[in-house]
Amino acid sequence: MKKDESEVKERGLSKVREGSVVSNKMDKSVVVSVTTAKKHPQYGKYVRRSTRYIAHDENNECNPGDRVQIVETRPLSKLKRWRVRTILEKAV
Repeated sequence: MKKDESEVKERGLSKVREGSVVSNKMDKSVVVSVTTAKKHPQYGKYVRRSTRYIAHDENNECNPGDRVQIVETRPLSKLKRWRVRTILEKAV
């Protein structure tokens, strides 16, 4: 058993979200907007909701419009609890 596997069993799986970068004006931080579709309990129509997460971008690689995958991590600052795992698609 590798170290990574035992760590996952100990702590559980981290939450992973996929969204687009809205802002990169901070140093080593980006704002990621994640959109989810939820079914309305009474009417059955799907309603889109968006949530903004502040994520840690170690190398300042992300730009507005990029599709990124973020993963939950320990608190890095007052608002940062996520970090960028990968850039899925660069903006045009």
